[in-house]
Amino acid sequence: METNSKDWRYTVMPAVFTWLKETESGTVEIDLEATQKYAADILKVQGKGGTRMGGLVGSGTLGENSYLNSEQRLSLLKALSSVAKEYNVPLISGAAAETKEELAKIVTELATVGVDTVMVMPPKTKEAPCDEQMYAYYALAAAAAKAAGITIMPYNNPDAAGYHALSTDLLTRLAALAEVTALKISTIDVSVIETMMLENKDLKVLAGVDTVTVHAGLAGACGGITGVGCIFPKASITMQEYVNSGEWAEANKISQAMNSLSYLDAQPLLLEYLKLAFGIHHNDLTGGLRTFGKKLTQQQIDDVHTRYSLAKERLETLDLLD
Repeated sequence: METNSKDWRYTVMPAVFTWLKETESGTVEIDLEATQKYAADILKVQGKGGTRMGGLVGSGTLGENSYLNSEQRLSLLKALSSVAKEYNVPLISGAAAETKEELAKIVTELATVGVDTVMVMPPKTKEAPCDEQMYAYYALAAAAAKAAGITIMPYNNPDAAGYHALSTDLLTRLAALAEVTALKISTIDVSVIETMMLENKDLKVLAGVDTVTVHAGLAGACGGITGVGCIFPKASITMQEYVNSGEWAEANKISQAMNSLSYLDAQPLLLEYLKLAFGIHHNDLTGGLRTFGKKLTQQQIDDVHTRYSLAKERLETLDLLD
């Protein structure tokens, strides 16, 4: 797939929010038009080095994924697919299931609405499967992806409650599957990335936690998926540019500037926190508070305001506001 980057895996990609609206009857539903607009606005932004976001991640954790039914999710991704095509970037979304057969069906469905790469989470089972069961789960997803003409990205998120950890041995085996385009590793322990890169320097790893973008790059990650980058895209893109060119001091300045807000990306309420910060950034506080997730307390709302203002002030000093 030709994109606006030589290789989209060497860029940062936004995990965009799903914007909601209140209907006349008082119910809340997806605002597809607003979601498309905000996604397009993010993809238009350039870093100081002239690059842009290399992909679009839809209906993820920050996209209200766990609160959407299948019909809503597919409708949302179909709408985002048109944006991804307009900006010539791949559309990425996630999938998880209890069984490998159910997972294969989801992968096939996602392909029908324009998803190019499926981030595959470990099975949603109470007991952690053994490595052979895990491998079979991902292998069937890879086969379904091959039949649909798309790729998959195994997603390891051991720090989050409810996700079974994937061993480094298993991740290395999965990376050898032809349909696996990259591994997404969301952890603050970047030694996991370095351990695998020492075994195979050709692995393509995407970091999934904003606080460790620089350290993940040092460990060998080639790109990342960001939530804070939806709020401050110029800063996020520029930081990845510095990581890619090995300008670690410059990259670290940006990481430190955003750290007050990036911290929220690793919290259980990351959706609610970062969506509010996004609403503050766009002078749409109501939209930022509108979520299918949990209702924030006033103390939490005040904390997000404080963290957002601090990051904005620091980034303004670095000339990295959009």
